[in-house]
Amino acid sequence: MMFDEDILLKELVFKAVRSSGSGGQHVNKVSSKIELYFDVNTSKVFDESQKSTIQTKLQHRLTKDGVLILQCGESRSQHKNKTIVVKRFLELIKAVFVEEKQRIPTKIPRAIIRKRLKNKKYNSEKKANRRRPDVD
Repeated sequence: MMFDEDILLKELVFKAVRSSGSGGQHVNKVSSKIELYFDVNTSKVFDESQKSTIQTKLQHRLTKDGVLILQCGESRSQHKNKTIVVKRFLELIKAVFVEEKQRIPTKIPRAIIRKRLKNKKYNSEKKANRRRPDVD
C-alpha cells in the first residue's frame, strides 16, 4: 500500500506549544513542543476504505471527530521536534496498512504424541503402585 507522502504532509496541521518538564527559564518562554493534527475524515490522500481502516486500527488514538494528535517535546529545538513527530506519524500510517501474515497451525509430530502418552502411562503406573493393594 503506497500513498503520496508529499500530499499527506501538506494535510498536516502543526501547533507549537510550551513544553513541560525541566529546562528552567528557557522552558517558560519558548514554545518548542510540537503537536501534529491529522484529520482522517477530510483527507484527500486516502479513499473511504483506507479511511475506515485507519479509523478501526487507530480508534484508541483518534478523537471523537476523527483527528489524530501526536506530540513531541523531546528536544529543545522546535525543528527537531517537528521532524521527529512527522517521522512518527509516517511510521504509524505505514504500520496501519501492513497486513499481518496468516498463521498456519503446525501439525504435532507423532513421536511427540507417543512420548506424551508414554509419560502419562508411566505416571499413572507410578501412582497406581502407591495405592494399597486389593486383598480379595
